Amino acid sequence: MKISPFYTLIIILLGCTPSNPDDDPIIPPILPVQVWTTSGDGLNLFYNKTIDFAAGKDDRFPVIEIDTSQPLQPIEGFGYTLTGGSALLLSQMGDTERATLLDEFFGKSANSIGVSYLRVSIGASDLDPVVFSYDDLPAGQTDPNLDHFNLSRDTLFLIPVLKEILAINPDIRILGSPWSPPVWMKNNGSSIGGNLKPEFYGAYAQYFVKYIQAMGAHGIKIDAITPQNEPQHGGNNPSMVMSSTQQADFIKNHLGPAFQAAGLSTKIVIWDHNCDDPGYPLAILADPDAKPYVHGTAFHMYGGNASAFAAVHDAHPDKALYFTEQWTSSEGVFGEDLEWHIKNIFIGTLRNWSQVVLEWNLANDPSFAPHTPGGCTQCKGAVTISGSQAGKNVSYYIVGQFSKFVPAGSFRLGSTALGILPNVAFQTPEGKTVLVVLNEKNDLQTFNINAGGDWITASLQANTVGTFIW
Repeated sequence: MKISPFYTLIIILLGCTPSNPDDDPIIPPILPVQVWTTSGDGLNLFYNKTIDFAAGKDDRFPVIEIDTSQPLQPIEGFGYTLTGGSALLLSQMGDTERATLLDEFFGKSANSIGVSYLRVSIGASDLDPVVFSYDDLPAGQTDPNLDHFNLSRDTLFLIPVLKEILAINPDIRILGSPWSPPVWMKNNGSSIGGNLKPEFYGAYAQYFVKYIQAMGAHGIKIDAITPQNEPQHGGNNPSMVMSSTQQADFIKNHLGPAFQAAGLSTKIVIWDHNCDDPGYPLAILADPDAKPYVHGTAFHMYGGNASAFAAVHDAHPDKALYFTEQWTSSEGVFGEDLEWHIKNIFIGTLRNWSQVVLEWNLANDPSFAPHTPGGCTQCKGAVTISGSQAGKNVSYYIVGQFSKFVPAGSFRLGSTALGILPNVAFQTPEGKTVLVVLNEKNDLQTFNINAGGDWITASLQANTVGTFIW
């Protein structure tokens, strides 16, 4: 609650202030509004200042109205994918330098961006140095009982780094996504493309169970999984193709019952692919036997737009929505990437009911490695690591404009959709209001903010994102 000078005067005139200072009533201070900005020209990176509340509306400028009366979707977190390659690079840093960098990502200090959610690959992604699964066998052999299952490759780099992150933030949530099952489960015997053989649906469900249990034995809780990363893209290395019919069959007849039998609380999140095909998750959610096992739907945006989120939400408002991957390119321009990702990936999906928003890889080296043969050669991480030195890239600031100020457990609030000033608002568990606004115009924009009668008059420089906290 904020006490205006007018009400302070009334308190004094009514004689409510005791003569003994020790008995003075506790009046909450009128704190200024914190503002953190990042500009597209890269000159201001998390620039911090404070501004005062306004007496009221300035009629010269448009108004962003924030509805504080009704919280909308809960926020589970913001972050990145900690790829195997990212973990390798972090592991090669000096202990002191790595600890400092991990605190900047995951800590609660003034220098941290407070990342609260991570995605990891189940087995190799295309940003691992080599392709592997947890049950690799010589050609021609199978292991339906998963007797050879092991996490040995993940114990080298990924698991140790995750343990360091969990020591900094024990509450961080982790989602696991497979790029491919063991090749002996696939009809083409290759890490690239192909389909899961029907006779191994049951074994693959147990593969997930064993993975979750094995990670748990290392003290790493897997909060959610997706059955397949990008199930309609079979050209990556590794990858696998899985139709909506196949995914529904796998979930309702194998994966869901296997989780239930094992007593696992890990959530099942479907699709994990582009916004140009909301029909895929809608088909699975229309299956009455598959839907009860499904927690939500995950999207990427290499095709389509955030309207896909609204389509799925409108049809199934009881199911969660996640945004789980978007890369920034080695050939990208800082300002263009900043604006496009803030507007589309964050503001766009959050205004359409997303509860999680993740950028792609956390780290790369100066040559945009590691990656598998045929994997992404232009994926630019949030940081570029060379030895023990780490340079921050655009997605560090994209995520940080949200993760630093909107912790898990926050709720989105309704806010006016202004075409020239895309925005999204939140209420934090501490009761703070947070508003993220993008000025994508090439000149200064001034505007009013009204949140339950608290007025703010604010300005943003050209091509700048601002986060307002009060």
